[in-house]
Amino acid sequence: MPLITPASLSLELQVDQKRIRNVLRELYGTLPTGTTRWELSEEQADAVRSRLPASEASKERQWTLEVGDTVRRREIHDAFRGQQQGGISTPKSIPAILIFTDPKEGAKFGYDRFEGLREDGSYSYTGEGQEGHHEFLRGNKALRDAAADGKTIRLFRTSGTMATYVGAFTTGEPVYRMETIPDASGAPRSGIIFNLVPVDADTTLLPPYGGERPASATITDWTPPNHSDIVVAQDELVTTGERVVSRVEFELQADFGRWLESQGHVIKRLTLPTESSTIEPDLYVESNGWIVEAKKSSGRAYVRTAIGQVLDYAHVARRAGYTVTPVILLPGHPERELLQLMTSLDITVVVRRGDSFHALQPNH
Repeated sequence: MPLITPASLSLELQVDQKRIRNVLRELYGTLPTGTTRWELSEEQADAVRSRLPASEASKERQWTLEVGDTVRRREIHDAFRGQQQGGISTPKSIPAILIFTDPKEGAKFGYDRFEGLREDGSYSYTGEGQEGHHEFLRGNKALRDAAADGKTIRLFRTSGTMATYVGAFTTGEPVYRMETIPDASGAPRSGIIFNLVPVDADTTLLPPYGGERPASATITDWTPPNHSDIVVAQDELVTTGERVVSRVEFELQADFGRWLESQGHVIKRLTLPTESSTIEPDLYVESNGWIVEAKKSSGRAYVRTAIGQVLDYAHVARRAGYTVTPVILLPGHPERELLQLMTSLDITVVVRRGDSFHALQPNH
């Protein structure tokens, strides 16, 4: 017999789950200790149905699922209509686009290659189309235009016939990028990779980009970044979560790392697991605990971004048991008040000085 929960009843009756749980408590009392959700028999569900007057069920479709709810995918489509096949559904009964991801099944069509939760909290989602090049038709077009059309993107992670509601998303900047992905036979094709950012979601329910996240922090050898391998499509602070930076930034990282090594310091890569993804600072100076975030400019926007990033790295590293100092590496002097701000946050600021590097003092 199919499992019935307040979530599935809310889809059927179009009644808020809080109202349904209130009725259940009136009828059956509170949940037993250790039980986290209602699992109803058909008789109990009928009792709830009989207690909710027909007038309470709105004729207009409304969104009743809560983040973390798991229901049958069929129940979602029965409630809101829309396409039952494919990963993108565009029901006309609600202002939303429903998207579904199944990492295991998606791997058969090359969808896992560029899909997952990124370091910056965005989610890369591969467009629909199992054969041939992706085009902006049907679901792909609707997803691209979701923000402009005023539609919420609602993401589900599926397994078999069940779907877990991850939450509400919108499109980021840029909205998408094109990548070469394989089809079911392994032949290369052009794929649309959408850049989605959470509005109200539990991103821990999503798989990380690039595979399983490590259970603990890992330290590996550092090698100077090779800037010749980097292609910069546009000069923006915000990207899709890739470590897309300019030649200046990579040269700065490489030169600083080599200079530190010449001073006898040990440079490593430190990968830090978070609740939902992994993050990695530009440099980890193991010999003195410096966690370094480099920026190609000392302009205010770049410095503000670096402050948030390096404090996040330091917080996660300390939680993992490391004694660290946050360091921002810049090509030149920032404004005095920005230096004072970073000093007040116990951030060390390092700038290039000819062939060497220098840690600034707040009165400089």
